[in-house]
Amino acid sequence: MKKSTLALAVAAALVGFGSAAYADTTLYGSARVSVDYDEWNSDYVEVNGRLERFRAGSDAWDMVNDASRLGVRGEEDLGGGLAAIYQYEFGVDVTEGGNFYNNRPKWVGLKGSSWGSVTAGTQWTPYYNVVGIGDIFNSSKVFDNEVYLGNTYATRMDNSLIYSTPNWSGFSAQAMLVMNGSCAPSDPQVPGDLCRQAGSGDNRLPSNVSDGIDMWQIAMSYKNGPFFAGATYMALEGPSFDTVIPTLPGWDGDQWAVAFGYNSGPFAVSLAYEQGDVNTLYRGDGENVYLTGQYTFGNNIIRGAYGYTSADDSQYDVIVDGVPVRYTQSDAQNWILGYQYNLSKRTRLWVEYIGQDVDSDLVGNRQSVSIGTRVDF
Repeated sequence: MKKSTLALAVAAALVGFGSAAYADTTLYGSARVSVDYDEWNSDYVEVNGRLERFRAGSDAWDMVNDASRLGVRGEEDLGGGLAAIYQYEFGVDVTEGGNFYNNRPKWVGLKGSSWGSVTAGTQWTPYYNVVGIGDIFNSSKVFDNEVYLGNTYATRMDNSLIYSTPNWSGFSAQAMLVMNGSCAPSDPQVPGDLCRQAGSGDNRLPSNVSDGIDMWQIAMSYKNGPFFAGATYMALEGPSFDTVIPTLPGWDGDQWAVAFGYNSGPFAVSLAYEQGDVNTLYRGDGENVYLTGQYTFGNNIIRGAYGYTSADDSQYDVIVDGVPVRYTQSDAQNWILGYQYNLSKRTRLWVEYIGQDVDSDLVGNRQSVSIGTRVDF
């Protein structure tokens, strides 16, 4: 079966036969799997002024699915410079069989030759499209919440509406609105009353954050030749629970980031800075600095990165049974090293090391080694 015929067959099954037959549809996918070794030091918790161990140090080998996916995308020319566009992508677990899970991009929209595009569904966020310039490694463990403050609430968002401008001599911009409905109770008074819509799958944002726009993001970027520069901002428009306990994230909070990149010939570098409280790493404002670099020679790529995260407020107090308890928030340093060998344009092998040093007795350090392969089609 030819690839175009197979693409139409899959598209018909996923999005309905009648519409797929008239669109320029492409089937694509990526199979990514690795063998990982993870080592964690002991974790501790503070109880009445003393450190009590609640999890011993551990190490283990594991077969890991590194964000494999299968999808279709395409567009239909509607005439007059207007086109219908869509993407329908599923996560595919090649190690444990949890196939076709949610929160991969699934959206539909319209694109104009002069005014840009409007798309609705589950989509990469404007925030990620700026800071994600540093997402250069193969292991799914690297660009997580310890390295990227936008991991949970600014990577892909469902229930989103995005407007993207055309490219104006290298300049472009995006704006996103997230509207996630409501569920009982409709007027939450405590963080636990934020809830998820039934059947929402991997929805990243609970319902009841607000009765209107739950989240909004904007981003502006400039790309000209080897240079990239971008700035982005996001805000959650929900209630404040900070008088009870600082929450993760700040439901009425905001976060911003800037990123810069240079990619010319065999060299590529990027630098990103984030600050805000729309993350699950720190209670209150946190900040993150992340620097990456890579060098390509022949079929070989060597990569390295360093990240540093810290909290603006190193300590916070919580009332437990009428008694104030003080918690300490920790700085963390991350080092990542990687080697990639390209067997072809679509197939690669990699070895990557991830190390983390946490400045606290409450959270253990970690290190991981990932040995994997990736095949794109």
